[in-house]
Amino acid sequence: MNVDILIHARWIIPVEPASVTYENHTLVIDDGRIIDLLPQESASSKYQGRTVEIMDKHALIPGLINSHTHAAMSLMRGIADDLPLMDWLQHHIWPLEQQWMGKAFVRDGTDLAIAEMIRSGTTCFNDMYFFPEIAAQQAIQHGIRASIGLILIDFPSAWADNSDHYLEKGLALYDEFRHEPLISMPFAPHAPYTVSDGPLQKVRTLADELDIPVHMHVHETRHEVEDEQKKTGKRPIQRLHELGLINPSLIAVHMTQLTDEEIALFAGAGAHIVHCPESNLKLASGFCPVAKCLNAGINVALGTDGAASNNDLDMFSEMRTAALLGKAVAEDASAVPAATALRMATLNGAKALGLDSETGSLEIGKAADVVAIDLSQLETQPLYCPVSQIVYAAGREHVTDVWVNGKRLLKQQQLTTLSVTDLTMRINEWQVRLAKG
Repeated sequence: MNVDILIHARWIIPVEPASVTYENHTLVIDDGRIIDLLPQESASSKYQGRTVEIMDKHALIPGLINSHTHAAMSLMRGIADDLPLMDWLQHHIWPLEQQWMGKAFVRDGTDLAIAEMIRSGTTCFNDMYFFPEIAAQQAIQHGIRASIGLILIDFPSAWADNSDHYLEKGLALYDEFRHEPLISMPFAPHAPYTVSDGPLQKVRTLADELDIPVHMHVHETRHEVEDEQKKTGKRPIQRLHELGLINPSLIAVHMTQLTDEEIALFAGAGAHIVHCPESNLKLASGFCPVAKCLNAGINVALGTDGAASNNDLDMFSEMRTAALLGKAVAEDASAVPAATALRMATLNGAKALGLDSETGSLEIGKAADVVAIDLSQLETQPLYCPVSQIVYAAGREHVTDVWVNGKRLLKQQQLTTLSVTDLTMRINEWQVRLAKG
């Protein structure tokens, strides 16, 4: 049988089934999808590939899913480091956005983010930012899968005048992109402290009607929770619960301030959490009790947050930090093991985004979103357990090849859909502008 691609790999880690690693197996790809996964000898006799890849030093994993980004903010990487969240936002980030926000800013910042993510083995990202139509267009142009948030905030911006205008434009975009195979569009109200009850009630109704997720910052800092309590007498999660938003559609990002009762509420409601350990550490926002959440049955995914507060979009680093921090917070070395961290960065992210029937694991019938990692380097030797090595020793520099929907976006560490020279020129121009304030 003739097929598009055969990848013969030393190891294939499908993530589902859990705790399985196939040795000397072949991934068979045709028309952008995985049609078989079988021993190499059997594959060679059953299939003839138009392209045949011999990766006898590599592990194949599902493409990593960055479940929380502000892609265009990559242009502000390192601009206001080492500051608390609200100082960072109010006195540095928001003023710069007010001055420079526009289509060109979002286009170039998103291109920079996409290039970094592809080179880091990320094949899908969940974004929250202004001018979402530009982010969607750039994702399509460069071949990466993306969940592009329909941003909502009470305040005017360069993109919309008020909450009704945000929703109106968001719904129009949802209709425009709904048939794009690489694009999905959840609602993305910024946070409880920036979106009032009326717009949130509309989001809940529309999300139910359209059956799409709601992506939102929730309980990011102690200050946020205390401020809400002073204003309303309620913690933000209580307010969201009363508005009907704590449900299986909710993707709650950060969640560093949680009581046992709130964890139980989320578990019972089937809501999802996106853990952003490095951004939370850098901004001293607090610690999400990941082990408690996982043990309660909550689906916990991983995200980097924006490069302005991380300062990278490196999901390998995020997996390692999530595993190590999870152990420290739980005071249990067995908490958040390597296989769990990898699952958080792949299948759990797909589940949160409602994309687990399409991506997140290397299973027959799913899209061929695949990452090849060279584990033959000195930094990953000796090798006893590929999964542990990927999470605790390997890094994004070991990613050699990336496919999304069977299309190769990274070939032997070279981008195939982006020009590094052109992108570098554009980013240098933005550096000059932004440095002037």
